Amino acid sequence: MLRPVGKFVKSGYEGVWGECRSAVMTIRTKGPSQLTFWLLALVIGIAAGAAALGFRVAISELQGLFYGADDHTLATTLGSLDWKWVVGIPILGGLAVGLILSNLTPDAQARAVSDVIHSAAMNEGRVSKRVGLASAAASLITLSTGGSSGREGPVVHLAAVISSWVSNRIHADGITARDLMGCAVAAAVSASFNAPLAGTIFALEVVLRHFAVHAFAPIVIASVAGTVVSRTQMGNVTEFVLPVNPLAFHMELPAFLILGLVCGFVAFLLIRSIFIAEDLGDIIAKHTRLPRFLRPAIAGAMLGGLALLFPHIIGVGYETTSSALTGQLLMHEAFVFAIIKAIAVAITFAGRMGGGVFSPSLMLGALTGLTFGMVATAVFPSISGSETIYALAGMAAVAAAVLGAPISTTLIVFEMTGDWQAGIAVMVSVSLASALTSRLIDRSYFLTQLERRGVHMAAGPQEYLLSAISVRNIMHLVGSGEDAPASQCQELIEQGAFIDLSETLETALPKLEDAPVEFLPVAKQTETAPELVGTVYLVDALRSYNRALAETAREEHS
Repeated sequence: MLRPVGKFVKSGYEGVWGECRSAVMTIRTKGPSQLTFWLLALVIGIAAGAAALGFRVAISELQGLFYGADDHTLATTLGSLDWKWVVGIPILGGLAVGLILSNLTPDAQARAVSDVIHSAAMNEGRVSKRVGLASAAASLITLSTGGSSGREGPVVHLAAVISSWVSNRIHADGITARDLMGCAVAAAVSASFNAPLAGTIFALEVVLRHFAVHAFAPIVIASVAGTVVSRTQMGNVTEFVLPVNPLAFHMELPAFLILGLVCGFVAFLLIRSIFIAEDLGDIIAKHTRLPRFLRPAIAGAMLGGLALLFPHIIGVGYETTSSALTGQLLMHEAFVFAIIKAIAVAITFAGRMGGGVFSPSLMLGALTGLTFGMVATAVFPSISGSETIYALAGMAAVAAAVLGAPISTTLIVFEMTGDWQAGIAVMVSVSLASALTSRLIDRSYFLTQLERRGVHMAAGPQEYLLSAISVRNIMHLVGSGEDAPASQCQELIEQGAFIDLSETLETALPKLEDAPVEFLPVAKQTETAPELVGTVYLVDALRSYNRALAETAREEHS
């Protein structure tokens, strides 16, 4: 039976009116808090953008003070300096870094992106203010006095310090604090590289490691704010100016597939060389009983000596990267410079100096791509375009593979160069490089760093959440009425079947699953024997783990 037209119109009108009333009610109940959060994101974006801009300007000013040039002309200027300055400045810089880190951090190491990722996942979106400021100061000195690293790691961590301070002031919960951290990171990356799109995606892809809708709007607001702050000082200019890059798409794409694989292997070698150098530095420091504050100074001496022959290794390396992207290097120069740069980066990190890996990976990628492009264009001159497009693709591919961030890295490269015409070549190389490197390591340099510390972030929340749940938070204390019989617990302790009070579910859950009963005693180690303090039940452990997984899934899909 057909519905009367009048009733249909009335029903439709009531439906629309009901939706409007519901929307108004939502704005009244949730709008102000949401608008307040967006305003907070704007303020954090401005603050983080200003911090990133200040960090960049400070590096240029200090380089001008020490070397008489900033990073865009530093390699050329070093050739005219007395060798005592070339060697002495990195030594003094390393000594200053060592004194700062050994006195203001517990392990004499500068913090960077991996620590922000760890804090976002397992520390309620907060980092230490004191350690963070000390790390920023150490990284500033490193980059200003000859360290061969990048500025993105320090500015990301400095931005996290800002968001952590705000989160503590407003007593933010974990989700809110993580979102604010994402806002700060996005603004810092955007301001540092004049890349608002990439800053947004970097915060979501690398730090928060999800693309939840609730986090997108405030992160975009903060990213744009950071870019505006940067452009007021630096202007709306790209970091690198490239020549026109012709590309014979269908005929030349196989070469970019091969380039992607080459870059993936280069990224793997860079990451492995850093970790091998760090381990070797630890062994040498342990056996020689080297004071912690002298380790960066020794690394500075090595970098200064290397810079006498290869001045391009000093600093972030934008001059050499630009030369590679514009084809101003010979093939043997690009090849040798790439090898020496990787060695210099490994020395910098082995010496526990500050800085990040993004800018070095850009330089290494550009040099690798240029070398490959010169070979490709020489072998197939009739079907090849310019070798500089290979440098651009290589730059993106190595950086994406090192960071484990193919989307944001591709966008950063496009925004830093202003070259969107070579998009297909870049994406092909980036995809294969990222796929290859992620199979050879734990997905990225940052996640591999955390894995070496025993934090299993690369495996996903089902792994790292176990180490975030402490046994002391889910156990039942002795005498609470819910604990197991003391005699039975003592018997299990005597058999060695107990859980230490300091353990997390990462080690406790397997013990509970293998236990002959549905619980295990929790004991505290004393000088004589383990002392019974409580009981933890398998069902409580599973319930707590399931709750943590559910909360993570809810945040990621909200």
